[in-house]
Amino acid sequence: MTQLSVSTGAGVFDAIVAGPPGGRPVLLLHGFPQTGLVWRRQIEALAAHGHRVVAPDQRGYSPDARPQRPGDYRISLLVDDVVAISEELGWTAFDLVGHDWGGAVAWWTAHAHPGRVRTVTVVSTPHPGALATTLRTDQDQRKRSHYMIDWRETPATEERMLAHDAQELRGFYAGKIPQDSADAYVRHLSQPGALTAALNWYRAGRPDGAIDVVDVPTLYVWSTEDSAFGPAAAQETGQWVNGPYRFETLQGVSHWIPEEAPETLSRLLLEHLRAHGEY
Repeated sequence: MTQLSVSTGAGVFDAIVAGPPGGRPVLLLHGFPQTGLVWRRQIEALAAHGHRVVAPDQRGYSPDARPQRPGDYRISLLVDDVVAISEELGWTAFDLVGHDWGGAVAWWTAHAHPGRVRTVTVVSTPHPGALATTLRTDQDQRKRSHYMIDWRETPATEERMLAHDAQELRGFYAGKIPQDSADAYVRHLSQPGALTAALNWYRAGRPDGAIDVVDVPTLYVWSTEDSAFGPAAAQETGQWVNGPYRFETLQGVSHWIPEEAPETLSRLLLEHLRAHGEY
């Protein structure tokens, strides 16, 4: 794995890259509060099977792509970043993988650009339509999602999360990820303006458009101990995919699937890519 800088009209994105330049391209999108490092085990597995893998630090996480206004983190702009990065890499089509907020961006990108996205794999995050449905109909999901209101509306959220050696921020990882990764995320988000930028994803407001069903081949991986996304939204997600769909449930695994169950996720991802076309 090596470091890569990807220059776009929105700024320069830091990224991890691995695998042969001519390999089938795969783009990996991280979520909150992490970076492209979350995918290191999947990057190794994909590269070992001949894929060209790029995992960028997304908007706000890359220092040179860090606008200050919450409105600059609207979902449409995050999707534009994915397209711009792929174009800069010379990819006319690619497989897309996302976790947490990266999963939300992956759903929206697969919907908006089915000609570019060969397959989509989403980890933890239900389809936005499924989540919206269950926020209206399922009390359990409303309780799970209540933290977002606090993060959007409390100006002191950043100060609270970083206080006492980032005790609250470290607590999110719940001992489920390697300590060196947790330390790296805390160092990264302790940079001036970094945590505010990451929280601006929550503060950006409602999507400036509507999302419908996804037509590309889809793998959705959810875990039973996910504190943010419950079973109702996970089960509802299948109603929002028209293309070939595979739903996998990991028993006893928390929200941090890429690091807590890396071998299982890598195996499912490789199976999904093999099932849907050779490059």
